[in-house]
Amino acid sequence: MLNRKRNETRANDHTSLVAHGTTIRGDLRFRGALHLEGRVEGSIVGDGDDAMFTLSEHGEVEGEVRVPHALINGHVVGDVVVSVKLELSAQARIDGNLHYHMLEMAAGAQVNGHISRDAGVQAPPAELPAPDATPA
Repeated sequence: MLNRKRNETRANDHTSLVAHGTTIRGDLRFRGALHLEGRVEGSIVGDGDDAMFTLSEHGEVEGEVRVPHALINGHVVGDVVVSVKLELSAQARIDGNLHYHMLEMAAGAQVNGHISRDAGVQAPPAELPAPDATPA
């Protein structure tokens, strides 16, 4: 179901893993594939047309996700922008707005926000916005 095997091999065998129990605070930019089983508190941006983001059922993101391809089965609090294909598995929960080009959604997946099919969804920005300056 959900063509998982085909999408996992798309990213040229360059896969990064954020393991269960790991928390990253800050923006994350990647090439190839990113498999998230932990938590990211910040934006996630995939570079390149073949970048693939996979969020496991235990994974969490608090921030914007902006990638070409995504398979989501965990929890995202923030907007999700997918320029090619988005697959939402049964345990996926998105608390934010969803912008996609092509969507495959399993029964049980939840989106709490606006859903829009944007044929011209923009590719990821060239640079992440500068982090807010916080006095030490």
